[in-house]
Amino acid sequence: MAYAIARLKKLKFGNLAGSASHTSRERETPNADLSVENIRFIGSNDPESRLEDLVMAKINEVSQHRKIRTDGVYCVEMLLSASPSYFRASCPNQAGYYEQNKLDVWLEATHQWLSEEYGSRIVRAELHLDEVTPHVHAYFVPVDDDGQLRCKHFFGGRQKIQAFQDSYYQTMRLIGLERGLKGSRAEHEDIKDFYRIVETGRNLEVSELNLEQIKAKAADRDRAARQLQQMEATARELAQANELLQQRLAQLEKEKEKYRQQTQQLRDLALENVAWELGLDEEPSQSNRWVGHGHIIDINGDKFQSASPGVEKGNGAIDLVIQVNNYNLRQGLAWLNDRFGESGAERAAIAAVKKQTADILQTEPAPKFVPPVEDKSKWLAVHDYLTHFWGLPSNFVHGFHQSGLIYADSKQNAVFVMRDLNHQIKGAYLEGSEFKGLTIGSDRTNSWFHFQLGERGTSKVEKVVLCSSTIDAFSYAMVEYSKTGSIPKQRTLYMALADPKSTPVERLEHIPQIKTAFNSDEFGEATALAVKKLLPHARRSRPKALSWNQELLLEKSLQQQQQQRKSEVDLSL
Repeated sequence: MAYAIARLKKLKFGNLAGSASHTSRERETPNADLSVENIRFIGSNDPESRLEDLVMAKINEVSQHRKIRTDGVYCVEMLLSASPSYFRASCPNQAGYYEQNKLDVWLEATHQWLSEEYGSRIVRAELHLDEVTPHVHAYFVPVDDDGQLRCKHFFGGRQKIQAFQDSYYQTMRLIGLERGLKGSRAEHEDIKDFYRIVETGRNLEVSELNLEQIKAKAADRDRAARQLQQMEATARELAQANELLQQRLAQLEKEKEKYRQQTQQLRDLALENVAWELGLDEEPSQSNRWVGHGHIIDINGDKFQSASPGVEKGNGAIDLVIQVNNYNLRQGLAWLNDRFGESGAERAAIAAVKKQTADILQTEPAPKFVPPVEDKSKWLAVHDYLTHFWGLPSNFVHGFHQSGLIYADSKQNAVFVMRDLNHQIKGAYLEGSEFKGLTIGSDRTNSWFHFQLGERGTSKVEKVVLCSSTIDAFSYAMVEYSKTGSIPKQRTLYMALADPKSTPVERLEHIPQIKTAFNSDEFGEATALAVKKLLPHARRSRPKALSWNQELLLEKSLQQQQQQRKSEVDLSL
């Protein structure tokens, strides 16, 4: 297998003369056959023509916007060649030999590629035939379309160098050359390394070599062995990646077929096929008209219209079967199962239900939530229940009752009004000595029991406290108040969130502070963790007791004990 070879060497200004003296054979070149003449096929053959002058003339065609750095890249030397087996397939180890027709084809393709890809930016190109394998040295001045010197624009980074090699390969493949493995672990060889590699092809006996040459050949064999190992490793990795890719493609094909079947299942049977099974025939003179059994039916997609007077329009396969055969629904489905199989009957049934659903959704308004009826005669009992059993301050409970967020129903339950974040009532939570839970019709996804406290009036909410229950939301606020002696300075929203599935992420993700103040039991910890995944900036706040209400009751009990001891001390005095 013969490969295309493309190498680069970036030249600073100080490197230009040295590179030119080598390629033009102005200095001695080891292993070069002086009897063989090299060919300069781009650029002047004038011996007085200097590479430095050609490069600077090209750069100075346009005024440079930036000063060229002294260590900048002025020129890029390209070395282009092919494996020895391409030039001399019958004897690849016979150094210096080449088949003229192969050389001519390769040189013409290379010359054409240089001209089309880089044009006048190539200021010199030479074919070397005096060494082991034919190769071309081409000098490219990296000026962009605006004439500015920008080497990185062409060869900045691995991807652009790979693109350069890809471009050369796209031309070389037309003459039968292969590209090396893209992404290979093999290290990039620069031009000086190339010389050492091609020299290994010289047909010399070991007895004719000196010690340095023997060492060089041994090093080159080691390099070749390493390259082979690297290529084999790359090939194995590519094979494994290809196998994984094939497995993934097979999986995607299965998923595609699954989705195709699911999509097919959602489509009704073609009415033309059903009409044919029913014994109707399409009328030749009028497209989409089916006749038979005393019926004249016009089919239009998934709808049909009977030409018989007094017969209504129909939709779908089931309607058509029922109308033509005078069946009821059960009989119609049984007939479809007999003619189209179970999957066909299911398709017809699904389509019919979808149609009925669409009709209902267009005409039937969504039910509105109706909150429990307030029973004012039961409020005192509910007030006592909240203050004595749960330990909530009386003035606090009274204030929320006045605002309409808490009231009593006819069964003496405390009704906690649930609202969305635009304050629309969409549910209610009942808390009583014998029952607790949501009222029928409550929207538990888009409404919550919540309230706000803060000194900043109607300013935007800056902090949100998420609690396990309505009672805990009140209790947290009271515990916080007992510690600070005042309501929060920040506008704070307290919310009862029983399940993380109902977290209003889009409304809370921009709030600066989120507290997950759930109970300190296993369920509370799991809920806090779930909310943390939804709102990464949320911070955990645990009660000292199992719940915030228990902590409130403990604080209240301690205060009562302290007051009692103080009273006893006062009496003793």
